[in-house]
Amino acid sequence: MKYKLYQINSFVSNSLKGNPACVIFLDKWLKDSVMMRISKENNVAETAFFIFDNNKIMLRWFTPDIEIDLCGHATLAVAHVLRSILKYKNDKIIFHTKSGKLIVNFYKDIYYLNFPSRKAEISSLPIEIKLSLNIQPQEIYKARDFMLVYNSEEEVKNIIIDRSYFDKINLGYGGVIITAQGNNVDFVSRYFTPQATFLEDPVTGSAHCTLIPYWSSRLNKNKLKALQISSRGGSLICENNLDRVIIGGQAKTSFISEVKI
Repeated sequence: MKYKLYQINSFVSNSLKGNPACVIFLDKWLKDSVMMRISKENNVAETAFFIFDNNKIMLRWFTPDIEIDLCGHATLAVAHVLRSILKYKNDKIIFHTKSGKLIVNFYKDIYYLNFPSRKAEISSLPIEIKLSLNIQPQEIYKARDFMLVYNSEEEVKNIIIDRSYFDKINLGYGGVIITAQGNNVDFVSRYFTPQATFLEDPVTGSAHCTLIPYWSSRLNKNKLKALQISSRGGSLICENNLDRVIIGGQAKTSFISEVKI
């Protein structure tokens, strides 16, 4: 059996930047073990698999290591495949996922993800994370992910993670967000996952479920602009909307190939 494989770069207008995700459209679900092997072979942060089931679009996400509960950039990538390649006619796309119903709207070349808000609470820092950081944060919060707040964009850029300590902690689906107020945008961030094939994620849509409510409250504004300042980098248009967040960005097709099962 052959399936089309689409590699899409999300949260970017330049096709060589942003966060790459692989997308595979299935006629029915494959075994979990097979989807995991495909994800390992693709060797990107996430591979998204989707099917149509009684006119519902069912969506799942796999890293090279585990199936995860929510992924922003791969959701955006699937929306891009549906609309720009498979010619899905509706500008409103509804996905059914482990995190419930997710809506993506398309307007003026931008995909807007409607995701659940994940407000963080003040927390303490596990010793494994503390020892792994070359610069200590000013504030520590926890939702699904730990969120570490720093004094400046420069500190965020200069963070180095020592994996000999960092990989001793298991955060399940979660990771560590590092953030600060931006120089030219409202806020910047980076995202790290312990014990993962890829330590740093280039652009993490799901992390903004926590970043947006925090920075919206701190800056007293509901609409914000953000940059994830990884080596590839990506830009996001953000809006705080009660128990939901809106995460906007562009996507570009990198290449189309085939996977044989």
